Amino acid sequence: MSNKQDASEAQSDSDLIEEVLEQAVEEDIENAAVTEEEVVNEELVEEDPLADLQKQLKLAEKKAEENWDKAVRTLAEMENLKRRTTKDLESAHKYGLEKFAKELLSVIDSLELGIQASTSDAPEVVSLREGSELTIKQFESVFAKFNIEAIDPKGQPFNPELHQAMTMQPSADVDANTVLNVFQKGYVLNGRLIRPAMVVVSQAVKVVEPEQDKPEDDSTNLDEQA
Repeated sequence: MSNKQDASEAQSDSDLIEEVLEQAVEEDIENAAVTEEEVVNEELVEEDPLADLQKQLKLAEKKAEENWDKAVRTLAEMENLKRRTTKDLESAHKYGLEKFAKELLSVIDSLELGIQASTSDAPEVVSLREGSELTIKQFESVFAKFNIEAIDPKGQPFNPELHQAMTMQPSADVDANTVLNVFQKGYVLNGRLIRPAMVVVSQAVKVVEPEQDKPEDDSTNLDEQA
């Protein structure tokens, strides 16, 4: 019994040793696989910083290009705004007096109508007329200083851009579409029309040709002879 028991125990110990050896081998294999995987991961980790740098570089280049485009557009908008502002300032300097000049035109019109109506030779009327003429000359001097020019187109061809036709009048003395009379002067400020001249325009005269004598019919002549 003891020999069998010893043999059994020896076999059991041998099996146990083999099992332990097998487990050790398996652990070594697993450890080797893990070590190899760690080595591969370390190599990949070593390559990642370069890839990240390249990616960051591309993003930075793209961002720089976008910022450059924005800067160029902003600069162009600023130049356009500068040009518009400069143009508006020039217009304000050139045409800022337009509204004020229009208000003064009615004063000059009244003075001119007063001069036209003062036909009497009475000393008071003559003095009033001379005073009005002097005032008009002062107005004209001030207007010339600020580039306000009068439009008095009597005898000139009709210009629809500067003149406003009040009526048409047939005339054989001048060509058609000629200004015969000026009801009210027009004015321009630095070349811009602030009021058209109101005028009478000539119209071509229709020439009526006289009727030619028609030959009498032969039947009428025969009746007269009979």
